[in-house]
Order: sequence, then C-alpha cells, then structure tokens
Amino acid sequence: MNKEEFQNHLKELNITLSDKEINMFENYKELLKDYNKKFNLTSITEDKEIYLKHFYDSLCLMRIEQLKEDTNLLDIGTGAGFPGIPLAIVNPKLKITLVESNGKKSNFLEIVKEKLNLNNIEIINSRAEEYTKNNRNKFFFATSRAVSHLSIISELEFPALKINGYFIPLKSSYKEELEESKNKLNLLGGLVEDIIEYNLPIENSKRTILKIKKIKETPKDYPREYNKIKKEIKK
Repeated sequence: MNKEEFQNHLKELNITLSDKEINMFENYKELLKDYNKKFNLTSITEDKEIYLKHFYDSLCLMRIEQLKEDTNLLDIGTGAGFPGIPLAIVNPKLKITLVESNGKKSNFLEIVKEKLNLNNIEIINSRAEEYTKNNRNKFFFATSRAVSHLSIISELEFPALKINGYFIPLKSSYKEELEESKNKLNLLGGLVEDIIEYNLPIENSKRTILKIKKIKETPKDYPREYNKIKKEIKK
C-alpha cells in the first residue's frame, strides 16, 4: 500500500486526511525507520508495509464511530505507537494514553509526540498491571493490537475501563481465544456486544475488532501480577 492507496482506502472508512495529517504520517514513518536502525521497534520496515500493516490496520478501529468523538482511550503494550498514534493523528479530540513497559520504545514515543506535536497523547513507561491497578474506571475505550491472548490483555485493561466503556482489541483470529476467555470476560464484567470482521485491502488478510462492553465493576483483586495471569493460558 503506497501513500495514495492509503489515502484512498481510508476514504472507505470515512476518513479524509488533510495535507497536514498526510505529512504527519510521512514524518512518523521516517522516524520509525530511522530509530528502528538503532534499536528494534518493528520487523515491518518497508514503506508499503508500514502504510498497510501499521497505519491502515490501526485506523480500522475508526469503524467504531464513537472514536471520532471527544472521548479517551487506553492503548496497552503500544510498542512503537500502534494503534494509538495513528488514532491521535486523525482525531485530535481523542485523548490517548499509551502504556509501554520497554524504556527504549517509550523514549521513541516521546520523540514522536514532540516531532508531530501530538498534544492529545500521554506516554506512560510502566508495566500494564501496575498502571491499571492505580487508574481504575478512567477510560471509555481500551485497546491493544497483537499484544497477547485475549484472556491476558482483558485482565490488564478492564480495571481501567468505566462502566459502559468498551474494550476493543484488534485481532487477526479470535474464535479460539474468545471461547477460552468467556469465563474471564464474565468475571471482569465484560459482555461481547459486537464482532466486526473485515479484510485488510491488497493482501486480503482477515482482521477482527471485538467490541466488549463493561457492564459491571471489575473485582478489586484484578489485575493480578502478570505471571499469575499468564499461568492460566494453556501452552
């Protein structure tokens, strides 16, 4: 996907980029490629792949109309800023908190924030469970992309959600994980409201957004330590 294809396919999501926003994505791409030479941020380094698998894939979350409004979102395990930074570029009203435990990646995010003048993002260098334990019932949306099993990431994110807020993870495949996570989601206060299935353009690979509503308070014992959460997942 080149820059022109990126813009054209975004129109199918009802997103039209301004010249300023196009330049922001270009600058972000170049920063990503430059700093990736110094330390590993991503295995995706070709321009066309960055546009498709990082930028466009992240912006598929805009299929959820409420993300175009003035609200807030938590992005845990954001890595080099996905999906949070692309969302911040296209909706300056969306207040986004990026949580990343890796110090070098967090430093890179600070550089992107400064270079792109993204005043609507906050960067937290912290373990996810430590952050959400101390920031309960704060966000209307929480998301992650290619971070871990649904059962793990849901426990890390649900405590930070407000009642009637939504956990909206991006997944390539989901059916097995969702089945394995049903009991955990119920325990955390989650109810699957919608499953949005679509294909990435050009390569036609399958993608899914799970829209899981928080309908009741998450028990105060959650999140637990990461090692305890991870032990529940069958190898």
